Amino acid sequence: MRRFAWLGIVMVVAGCGVLGDDSDAVRYVAIADAPQTPAAVPPTADASTGTWRVDCGRNERGIRNSDNLVVNPGVVGAAHHLHDYVGNVSTTAFSTDRSLAAAATTCKGGDKSSYYWPVVRVPGDDDMSGMSSAEHDAHGNEGRVLPPASVSIEFRGSPVSDVVPMPEFLRTATGNAHGFSQGGKHTDHLQWTCSGARDRVAKDYPRCPDGQQVIRVFDFPSCWNGKSLDSPDHSSHLVFPNAAGGCPPGFFPVPQLHLEIGYDVPKGADYSVDTFPEDGRSALADHSHFINVMQPALMGRLVACLNEDKRCTA
Repeated sequence: MRRFAWLGIVMVVAGCGVLGDDSDAVRYVAIADAPQTPAAVPPTADASTGTWRVDCGRNERGIRNSDNLVVNPGVVGAAHHLHDYVGNVSTTAFSTDRSLAAAATTCKGGDKSSYYWPVVRVPGDDDMSGMSSAEHDAHGNEGRVLPPASVSIEFRGSPVSDVVPMPEFLRTATGNAHGFSQGGKHTDHLQWTCSGARDRVAKDYPRCPDGQQVIRVFDFPSCWNGKSLDSPDHSSHLVFPNAAGGCPPGFFPVPQLHLEIGYDVPKGADYSVDTFPEDGRSALADHSHFINVMQPALMGRLVACLNEDKRCTA
């Protein structure tokens, strides 16, 4: 396994265990040895079974930065790792609701939402990030940025009821950028798989057979408190449904965002995502963010599609 250059060994206490350097954090599993994909919640008679797909490209324009508007607005480089963006072309630490609404988008159908996640890197000297090598090394994120080969964006309904519209400028996240250093906290919905093995998912980086893409799967929470566009922890205002597919008391079902990001990983490459230094490029630290910048009329069409059990493309 490739070891990345570090200024020292990062030691993190998590629960009762001690997590060591990135050689402990970066783990790979043959997809055939990964657990089976959990069964979906069976829909009830009241389910909203429609889907809404939008094509926002795969960041062909190379829009990347190490800001995080959801978690650290106004702070340049606060993520300490690089993000890929699709959708809204103007998302930076200094974006506002007004600037996002006025910006252009890579999405078809007028969706100006911002979708972003940490980049994947592979060993190599060809740097495509626009950041200096010294800055890479300081954060432990080295290697060539591997552009996504495919990006699928889909909104889904609820297995137990109709859904209500997401409010404009709702901010949310899935995964935990500190999932490794926090001992796996909030990584329950983390999924990695291969394009030809959808019956298997892993929390470690999968080794895929030749000719198959590595796939990152991001399911977002879909139960909204009906009041807040964000919350101090960026998660308590929008939570995941329970095991039966329903929302907790005081929460309302909204469309569930489902992202799939595919990569053509070079054969045998020890690829990994960018992370905070203390998370050692672990797959457990994978995460994604979403800012809804759909105008109410567009969101209304999306919700009607889901509740009428249609298959729609923006």
